[in-house]
Amino acid sequence: MSAPAEPTPPPPPSLAIAEVRYSLPQMLEELKAERAASSFAMEKLDQTEIGKLFKNKAAPRAKFKK
Repeated sequence: MSAPAEPTPPPPPSLAIAEVRYSLPQMLEELKAERAASSFAMEKLDQTEIGKLFKNKAAPRAKFKK
């Protein structure tokens, strides 16, 4: 009688890191176009509105009795 063979785990995936270079003028031009787009303005507005929702509200202070 032979022992059941255990399945071998698959080898771990190798992570390949590659350097990527971007053109600075091209990136700046894309950034300018994104800032001018309405979607960027809406995103900025949404962040402001969300911030307002989570802003701490001042608790009412009790008046001193004389």
